[in-house]
Amino acid sequence: MKFIDLFAGLGGFHLAMRRLGHTCVFACEIDPTLRALYEQNFRLPVAGDIRAVTAQDIPSHDILCAGFPCQPFSKAGSQNGFDDPTSGDLLYEILRLIRYHRPPYLILENVPNFERHNHGRTWGTAERLLRTEGYDVRSTKLSPHHFGIPQIRERIYIVASRHSLDLFKWPQPDQTVPPSSIRDVLDHNPPDARKIPQHVAECLEVWQELLDWLPRDEKVPHPLWAMEFGATYPYEERTPFATPLRTLWRYTGSLGYQLTGRTREDVFDLLPSHARSQQQRFPKWKVGFIRKNREFYARHRNWLDEWKMKIARFPSSFQKLEWNCQQDYPRRIDRCVIQIRASGVRLKRPTTSPSLVAMTSTQVPIIGWERRYITPTECKRLQSMEDLPNLPDRPSKAYEALGNAVNVTVAELVGRALFEAPEQQRSLFAAVPSLHEEEPVVESTTVESAAPRGDRLACLKGAP
Repeated sequence: MKFIDLFAGLGGFHLAMRRLGHTCVFACEIDPTLRALYEQNFRLPVAGDIRAVTAQDIPSHDILCAGFPCQPFSKAGSQNGFDDPTSGDLLYEILRLIRYHRPPYLILENVPNFERHNHGRTWGTAERLLRTEGYDVRSTKLSPHHFGIPQIRERIYIVASRHSLDLFKWPQPDQTVPPSSIRDVLDHNPPDARKIPQHVAECLEVWQELLDWLPRDEKVPHPLWAMEFGATYPYEERTPFATPLRTLWRYTGSLGYQLTGRTREDVFDLLPSHARSQQQRFPKWKVGFIRKNREFYARHRNWLDEWKMKIARFPSSFQKLEWNCQQDYPRRIDRCVIQIRASGVRLKRPTTSPSLVAMTSTQVPIIGWERRYITPTECKRLQSMEDLPNLPDRPSKAYEALGNAVNVTVAELVGRALFEAPEQQRSLFAAVPSLHEEEPVVESTTVESAAPRGDRLACLKGAP
């Protein structure tokens, strides 16, 4: 069948559909660097902004694929939804094209928050509009680690068909595949790997001190917010924002800094970043985190008072630690996969990679036992893009593009499940026999699972 690849990026949907034997007849990508790279990798002309392309100029097709921009719906993005001035209207561009071409199949991908955005109203609107155009619609959340790829990256997948999806079944995880490990896709001390800078290494050493001091019979709090060690500002009944300045003078701020006699601006500068929001009351989850960290400090202040002065010289995002390992895992940072996000220093067991996002250079996952950042080549394996010939030359651009990419294995399995639904096949052949005269009707509803682990890992590492 013929497919089009909208908001194509690195071409994750292209690789997935090509593996299933389908042919790309049109692609668009607004980023000029990625557009040129797509043309180089796939030998196909690529349009720019889809809003400047008329529907008549796009060839007829059977499948529309689109990983439409997630920033308007992402928790880490603007969350302006359809009102986003840059890309909030792109779902309507998809609707414009399907009204003209009426493709039998749609496969869309976005961040999981798309389903919850605006209390579910955004997804409700999108689903209603697709159904109004005559499509049966299904959606679910899938992650590469469900299918043996060592990356936790949950995304919402939306499939739609102009025929019934009553017999459609989402691809299911293969329970016979052993748990994956990020080590399966890593190279050993690759020469092009970027070592972590000195200040990051020093921060991790300070956190290791805390883990070493913590009694073995006490769980690592989750999360650890060091700026609450010594803080007394009000947080339960009202926020600092809702508290008069002279009242705030009686309290201490981040790490115990005195607030007495300071201007309101200076007071807020001395509060933890999570306590500066302009609201009357904190949400319950935040109140719980603050209380838990202050109780932890009260139990261990005899050694935390000295320790907190060491962590104080680092930025606020470095003063938070998320221990995402199980409590029985060795408390060794150099045995973890590390990622530094705005929410803090995240530590994971080396089973899976953190979700690759449109990363800045500081958010790239760190391989703790080699004190280095993961390489673009290794990220490519995590996105099942081992057969992609080229990445952007600049590492920062490569990381950004890989963080925005569709995971190829997941997209391939979703496509296979959609196209093999027998009721759809029969309906499609009856409706447009000229497109499929030579193709046999597929009677099985079984979705081909991910390759056996040995074959899959050999493929990930680039073996023939």
